[in-house]
Amino acid sequence: MAKFSFVPREEKFFDLFVDSARNLVKASQRLKDLLDNWGDIGVKVAEITELEHEGDSITHQIVALLHRTFVTPFDREDIALLSHTMDDVTDFVHAAADAIYIYKIQEPTERAKELAETIVQASEEVEKAVILLKHRSQLNEMIEHCVELNRLENRADEIYRLALGELFDNSKDTAHVIKWREIYEHMESATDRCEDVANVLEGVALKHA
Repeated sequence: MAKFSFVPREEKFFDLFVDSARNLVKASQRLKDLLDNWGDIGVKVAEITELEHEGDSITHQIVALLHRTFVTPFDREDIALLSHTMDDVTDFVHAAADAIYIYKIQEPTERAKELAETIVQASEEVEKAVILLKHRSQLNEMIEHCVELNRLENRADEIYRLALGELFDNSKDTAHVIKWREIYEHMESATDRCEDVANVLEGVALKHA
């Protein structure tokens, strides 16, 4: 049986994946900046909203390209899953920022800052991994980034549990608890989706190594 080749008939897919990953990194960095440098909340959330829209646009381009391409660089199902999963990360980053704005949060928590830093690190690992996707000789290196994504997701889970524990222990304000629990959930979900991206990439590598 012929070996799978990573020389695709349509290399535009890889360019769009990298565009999506870089957009995700920008959105994550904006969320971190929002929490680390508190102020101008509306302006900063609007910037994240624009990046979320850009992520949607890139995903639509990938889906459109998928429909008009006869020979794809790897399985159609994996292309669709990878594009939508990366878009989900950006969506959750935006959801967290939007909740901060809608709920008129007065100040950030240290746990939120820790989660934001972890999301940035995970997003950067996604970008590094996706850049290597088109290079068959570098698939092992890509897997290393996927392993790091798994570690970062575990770290985010730990921060999330600590955040919830502190939230319920330290606040008697029910509205405050509800607001921050939702924000934490969005942020933790962002890292979950980063791990999902890693799982898709690992699957592609295992199928076509």
